[in-house]
Amino acid sequence: MTRPADITDTDDNPRCASGKARLFVEGELRAGASLTLEADPSHYLVNVLRMGAGDGVLLFNGRDGEWAARIAEPHKKHCVLELIERTRAQEPLPDIWLLFAPVKKARLDFIAQKATEMGAAVIQPVVTARTVVTRLKDERLQANAVEAAEQCGLVAVPEVRAAAKLAGLLAQWDAIAPGRRILFCDEGARPGEARVVLEKLAGEGWRGAPLAVLVGPEGGFSPEERDMLRARRDTVALSLGPRIMRADTAAIAALAVVGLVLGDW
Repeated sequence: MTRPADITDTDDNPRCASGKARLFVEGELRAGASLTLEADPSHYLVNVLRMGAGDGVLLFNGRDGEWAARIAEPHKKHCVLELIERTRAQEPLPDIWLLFAPVKKARLDFIAQKATEMGAAVIQPVVTARTVVTRLKDERLQANAVEAAEQCGLVAVPEVRAAAKLAGLLAQWDAIAPGRRILFCDEGARPGEARVVLEKLAGEGWRGAPLAVLVGPEGGFSPEERDMLRARRDTVALSLGPRIMRADTAAIAALAVVGLVLGDW
């Protein structure tokens, strides 16, 4: 996958926390196969990391687990790798989606990266009545998700979906996400009750169930949107405490508390 030019790696920021070169690829991964990389990852291995023939790389594609490979033909534009063996089986992500109102570019990058690290299975921008940013680059969001998966040792990458209007998304929810329950971060909910609400839901069988965490813009949901959400039988309002958070902070805080009580933490 080609990544936007302003999303870069350096020697101080390798694509894996262990320092081992690790790449997401699109092709099939199987023992004995060879794989030719595109220009961007080829440049990264050969020019940035100064790797050569025989050096080892870890690969994953979100389907076949993680594989060890070696560089067979180093080239800055089309490096050829030989696959050796699978080092990890495929591991599913928690069945939690993040629905969030878009924010400005740098903070949008942060949301995509941290949501991936937190284990979100789907990243879905939603346009609300008070959303300011409405034009998004889907490929940039996907690139940030891929980079985070590479760096954090994940073998799966969340699905990044195109932005959708909140009202339209909810109108089609039963068809798009049958049985998926929504936790919406409501600034009008009583502070201090998040743990109580989530533990009650865990007792009702919500732990491990398909969930969607919905976070609004920095201006909050409109009164009409809050009424619409509160009227749904599949939706529960959740407070994130007494302090006002920026939208990007709220998104990650919400994933953290939900992951702790209802997810796989």
